[in-house]
Amino acid sequence: MQHQHTTDNSAHNHAHHESHHHHHHHHVDPGQMGTIYIVAIVINLLFVAAEAVAGLIGHSMGLLSDAGHNLSDVFCLLLAMVALKLSHTHATKRFTYGYRKSSILISLLNAIILLVAVGGIVAESIHKISHPAVVNGALVTWTAAAAIVVNGFTAWMLSRRQHDINTRGAFLHMLADTLVSAGVVVSGIVITHTGWSLIDPIMGLVIAAVILVSTWQLLAESLRMSIDAVPENIDPDSIVAKMKEQEGVVDIHHVHIWPISTTETALTAHIVIADCQQLDTTIHALKQLLISEGISHSTLETETPASLCNHHDC
Repeated sequence: MQHQHTTDNSAHNHAHHESHHHHHHHHVDPGQMGTIYIVAIVINLLFVAAEAVAGLIGHSMGLLSDAGHNLSDVFCLLLAMVALKLSHTHATKRFTYGYRKSSILISLLNAIILLVAVGGIVAESIHKISHPAVVNGALVTWTAAAAIVVNGFTAWMLSRRQHDINTRGAFLHMLADTLVSAGVVVSGIVITHTGWSLIDPIMGLVIAAVILVSTWQLLAESLRMSIDAVPENIDPDSIVAKMKEQEGVVDIHHVHIWPISTTETALTAHIVIADCQQLDTTIHALKQLLISEGISHSTLETETPASLCNHHDC
């Protein structure tokens, strides 16, 4: 990240303070989260296999499209687990933030995969509407009911840790799938009692719409973060206002806020301080404030107004 204003040697320009607080605003246990992902991946993979077999036996587009989408969810869970590992990598000489930024690129990839899945479901559903097939209603109902249990349980495991956009993305996938499965149960019951097979591809289109809505926000946020926009949960105006309220702060300028990973945010700023003697106290107070606001990495460059402080005093 380039700073617009670099340090110079003028009489009133002072100390350069940098800190990297490696405790986050949200406490994440990567080991525990990794276990949750592994359990989720295994149960979902087993279910995808069962659902695909049931879909083939029962000639159900609803089940096959749902199995395909669940497979993309497994891939997304796998990517989210990789992102979790990468977001905790240590800095190297060449990668000074480790590989943390890749967690944002993975969330972007996740959203794109979901969009492709939506396209596939729409195409197949349209094909089924023009070429209807006989569907086994009871089989569809029971398989989708099992899907509600699997997807619901996975969504519940992920719901308790939504601080991270990748985990939130995985949670959204599983929640959408749970709703989708409920829709498939309804279509299975309708087919069993009325024989109206057309509801199967129609439900496929409804499913696609549900997934599209949940994906859109994920895609937009991932895109913003990948070009270093201020993360959604940070209000820059509020943070600058709170920083200016700190004792000893005269003014703040050249403020940059950007995501280092999907869970960590950085800030750089130039702080004009009133009293050279209070420099350390002021900087410490500002850093504590930033940590409480969810900004774990801050680099603050201090300046003093020329009228208040001559070169020798500073």
